[in-house]
Amino acid sequence: MKYSYYPGCCHHTSAKEYDISSRVVCDTLGIQLSDVPDWSCCGSTAAHSTSHLLATSLAARNLSLAEKEGEDVVASCAACYQRLAMADHHLKTNKDLLQEVNQILDRPYGSSIKVRSMLDVIYSAKSTLAAGVKKPLHGLKVAAYYGCLLVRPLSVRVDDAEYPQTMDELMETAGAQAVEWGFKTECCGASLAISNEDIVLELVFKILEAARDAGANCIVTACPLCHFNLDVRQEKLNKSRGQSFNLPVFYFTQLIGLSLGIDQRDLSLGTHFLDPSRLIKTFDSFNGGDRV
Repeated sequence: MKYSYYPGCCHHTSAKEYDISSRVVCDTLGIQLSDVPDWSCCGSTAAHSTSHLLATSLAARNLSLAEKEGEDVVASCAACYQRLAMADHHLKTNKDLLQEVNQILDRPYGSSIKVRSMLDVIYSAKSTLAAGVKKPLHGLKVAAYYGCLLVRPLSVRVDDAEYPQTMDELMETAGAQAVEWGFKTECCGASLAISNEDIVLELVFKILEAARDAGANCIVTACPLCHFNLDVRQEKLNKSRGQSFNLPVFYFTQLIGLSLGIDQRDLSLGTHFLDPSRLIKTFDSFNGGDRV
């Protein structure tokens, strides 16, 4: 399997862990990624709320560059995936919009490729993952958190909006236990963390509380904004609300990488706000447990 890979802006800054772990896991699973040449912002900013044409054109520019390579494009960031996928959907279903956008672009988009999420791409390699697990994640009770953008809207969702299972199944394949809980697709507040932290703290509190009450000892996600909010807010909630949250937050690619026997340093597991090392040491497989 070979894809054009769209890293997105945050993968060079606040979500380096996701980019690093996505690349090494895909390489291990035989998924070839080639960066979209000269990629630029996908429009996952205020652009899509101020100008539909501008946001669609920003995404279309990257789609046209991927199309030049002749491969479907994959984005790991949930926001990037949704912006690229929504633009592709609109361009495929609105010929007038496609013509208008192509008058703006240096290179017209032929609308001949598909947009895939990293979660979907790795899920398609689940059998390869199952065969490659070296250190099953025994002892991990994972709350799989999908957030908003991967399951909405219907036209581009990668899983069921009410009861998604893709990430849960990958975690089970890697040897972890995916807990049942009711906040899989609740909003974490996303970028409101900048403009209204109080709202974000309330939303994150409910998510963390639900995961803890379900018996999870960690959370796994596929979105940089979700990861940031759930990871960095725990200390503040503990101080302001007298809580004792201690739920390490992983990108799903990091946990898959551990199960494949990839070194922790190569998965960038030492750069989280909440140190996951103590939990990682509890894996049965890290302590001489069964191998598969």
